[in-house]
Amino acid sequence: MSTTVGVIGGGQLARMLIPAAVNLGIDLRVLAEADGMSAGLAASMVGDYRDFDTVLAFAETVDVITFDHEHVPQSVLRELVARGVTVRPGPEALVFAQDKIEMRRRLGELGLPVPDWAAVENPTELAAFIAEHGGRAVVKTPRGGYDGKGVRVVTHKHEVDDWFTALAEDANGGALLVEEHVPYTRELAQLVARRPSGQVAVWPVVETVQRDGVCAEVIAPAPLSSGRLAAVAADIATRVAEGIGVCGVMAVELFQTMDERLLINELAMRPHNSGHWSIEGSTTSQFEQHLRAVLDLPLGATTPRDEWSVMVNILGGPAEGTLFDRYPAAFAAHPSAKVHNYGKDPRIGRKVGHVTVGGADLDDVAYEARATAAFFQD
Repeated sequence: MSTTVGVIGGGQLARMLIPAAVNLGIDLRVLAEADGMSAGLAASMVGDYRDFDTVLAFAETVDVITFDHEHVPQSVLRELVARGVTVRPGPEALVFAQDKIEMRRRLGELGLPVPDWAAVENPTELAAFIAEHGGRAVVKTPRGGYDGKGVRVVTHKHEVDDWFTALAEDANGGALLVEEHVPYTRELAQLVARRPSGQVAVWPVVETVQRDGVCAEVIAPAPLSSGRLAAVAADIATRVAEGIGVCGVMAVELFQTMDERLLINELAMRPHNSGHWSIEGSTTSQFEQHLRAVLDLPLGATTPRDEWSVMVNILGGPAEGTLFDRYPAAFAAHPSAKVHNYGKDPRIGRKVGHVTVGGADLDDVAYEARATAAFFQD
């Protein structure tokens, strides 16, 4: 009999867990939000992850619950734990990926580096923060934002009036998160895994390239990151993982500032876009590592297979036809590239796949990855 891991959410992260589970002989089951989702290959149930009875029925068929996303309500998660269901990461850790204000508070308690921030409940409080921080700030909705959604750079208190109105209409009170506008040179991501018994493993810190708020490319390792920068990034991620009790893979997104500091931007408590390069580029991929971690198995080595790996997201996809239609030309032109197709219909801005290339020369590797991805985008 094999161990059964249940994944809540049917997106591409759940899909990419499937090969790792097959290799390890793990029975992977998915609670998908709808038919035809990316991880439909392993979907054993379709239903609403916000409904406790639905999630409980799914949980009763598996040995441990983990996630494709962080949106399962705390009330559902805590009731699962109360009934003896193994949930990894648990609600006490996951809350810090679900609520950005709670995240900032906890990171501050741990003495970790973050941008200056405040929780603001009205335009007057927002105006005071903007004035105190050079006339510009970043406002975020505490919950639900991703890929640039729920984030605005503002210079005036009325630029997020619609968000304040939504908070008032919600009738539960609450606040928006406002942060200083950090002058940074680049964005980095540090992937870390932790198992319940305490073992931690980190991959090399990577550079992420964002376009329109969406991750477009990842370079592993981040150029000019050896030595102190790599050590500081790894230390930050380890302290976060241990400080909030992470079980599984977590990505710590970082700003490298103009004065060479590292500040924590976001947390993702699951496999993450910044770690897709590890499927081909690391001794242990983030997806295999996540399964090891949630089952409390010894973690695998994170040594890179190549000097450089570059991952390029396929955003939007072809204007006509499918990604598969473009395979013959792309494969013939770039036989060293590894193409991942998420099984999604093309749509402007949508992540429908990614390309990874590894090698010894960064310029060559980046060119191959970008040129391959271009075959699938119009």
